[in-house]
Amino acid sequence: MATGQLFSKTTQALFYNYKQLPIQRMLDFDFLCGRETPSVAGIINPGSEGFQKLFFGQEEIAIPVHSTIEAACAAHPTADVFINFASFRSAAASSMSALKQPTIKVAAIIAEGVPESDAKELIAYAKANNKVVIGPATVGGIQAGAFKIGDTAGTIDNIIQCKLYRPGSVGFVSKSGGMSNELYNSIARVTDGIYEGIAIGGDVFPGSTLSDHVLRFNNIPQVKMVVVLGELGGRDEYSLVEALKQGKINKPVVAWVSGTCATLFKSEVQFGHAGAKSGGEMESAQAKNQALRDAGAIVPTSYEAFEGAIKDAFEKLVEAGKTTPVKEITPPQIPEDLSTAIESGKVRAPTHIISTISDDRGEEPCYAGVPMSSIVEQGLGVGDVISLLWFKRSLPRYCTRFIEICVMLCADHGPCVSGAHNSIVTARAGKDLVSCLVSGLLTIGPRFGGAIDDAARYFKDAYDKGLTPYEFVESMKKKGIRVPGIGHRIKRGDNRDKRVELLQRYARENFPSVKYMEYAVQVETYTLSKANNLVLNVDGAIGSLFLDLLAGSGMFTKPEIDEIVEIGYLNGLFVLARSIGLIGHTFDQKRLKQPLYRHPWEDVLYTK
Repeated sequence: MATGQLFSKTTQALFYNYKQLPIQRMLDFDFLCGRETPSVAGIINPGSEGFQKLFFGQEEIAIPVHSTIEAACAAHPTADVFINFASFRSAAASSMSALKQPTIKVAAIIAEGVPESDAKELIAYAKANNKVVIGPATVGGIQAGAFKIGDTAGTIDNIIQCKLYRPGSVGFVSKSGGMSNELYNSIARVTDGIYEGIAIGGDVFPGSTLSDHVLRFNNIPQVKMVVVLGELGGRDEYSLVEALKQGKINKPVVAWVSGTCATLFKSEVQFGHAGAKSGGEMESAQAKNQALRDAGAIVPTSYEAFEGAIKDAFEKLVEAGKTTPVKEITPPQIPEDLSTAIESGKVRAPTHIISTISDDRGEEPCYAGVPMSSIVEQGLGVGDVISLLWFKRSLPRYCTRFIEICVMLCADHGPCVSGAHNSIVTARAGKDLVSCLVSGLLTIGPRFGGAIDDAARYFKDAYDKGLTPYEFVESMKKKGIRVPGIGHRIKRGDNRDKRVELLQRYARENFPSVKYMEYAVQVETYTLSKANNLVLNVDGAIGSLFLDLLAGSGMFTKPEIDEIVEIGYLNGLFVLARSIGLIGHTFDQKRLKQPLYRHPWEDVLYTK
């Protein structure tokens, strides 16, 4: 492996299995280091394509998302690092696919618990093809001031504290990702900081070893000394011992092997990592520390003395003129995410939407403050839900029952009315359900089903002004306005609309007052004297009765009633109801597999 530097300020990576936080941390590190281009060239999310929005400093950028490793490598040929956040079940297969791509030189495998046989296969392939594997069970690695893998070094605050935004003079390698953060901090306190740091991972078979990276550091001119943190278990440290004995390393190496406390236990102890388990005297921390010391490494007497040993080694290099401490710089300020700033009370931001009818932030959604479970447990119906979401209050049962009756009576009126006809034609054109529904709904208006609001508005205005039916109808005639809610193409004075009769009967039996309905009936009596088809239709019946519901319930003020009528609540009732029928007609046509509709010639008057 040896060679030299793995990363630079232009290194770009492909990130496998989208994770927002580690990618954003990489991009924030890029900005902190003054990189001109983001270090994440593309994201690989099996089965997905498109873009993911993230921040590069204050600028929002779109990072391409690819569904396969091959597609990503083809689209980003300069990206030579593969960062694998797949689970232990699929990490090996995806990593092997990446290593087989000619553009990929380094693969970092984050998952812990990758099967050992798979890990060995990856290691063998990487060695045979001059590729580098970091992990499994790693947090990754970092080149200070240039590039970092995923969550390496933790938060931006920690990165700044450890001076990782600019290169130092120390090469560092460890098995533990967590302890890497600790050592980055220690090293920054007593030296000019890290140049490059690698956590090889804690599994039994890491893709690269401590000595692999120490030998690599030895070939990097900017690295003046090396710090190594090993652990009990395995024999990886002995390859470093051999390299030191053979004179392959000509830079100071300060090392410590953790796990000396294992001797205090009477039986064998498994520490955090899979590989942190002593398999005999040679694999103990004490034996490894002694071997490193005998080979020429600087090994302290305890972990507590580790930082001091690093400090002494660095100061000797400075005194000997072998290194000049890097000059400190001030890193740029990373823009804080709005959500974080709001949570910490640093800023306040206006909301973009106001909602007063429902809230989904708790354990369960609430309609007008009523938990959904309560609605179900009380046995409430659709009318009650409408009263909560439309009127923001629980109306009496006779009111919600009236709403449900209106929905049932207005659900459909046969295939020949304009709304149903449109939905049928659209369904037969092979369109989807939503298109069929919308095509029918778009016909609702003053001439079809949309007269409920106007009927309520005009009846209310006339009644409240004390106009007689004669005065009301004649005044409308003078204005050239047909009385909304009066008139029907089929029904007559001697053939009343059954729906109207049902609504009137229910209201007379259940409503405290039906003054507006009775006024509408008086208007109908007058209009029937003019023509037999000028009957009170279902729009007029619902419009007048809804006024009685609002006024008689005692739960609405006059301004609220006026607002309800003005906004269009009552037409909303027809829209809601008729949607049921339009959906039914759509399903009916599709179930019958009806062909494309073409209007017959004989039903068209062709004229000049």
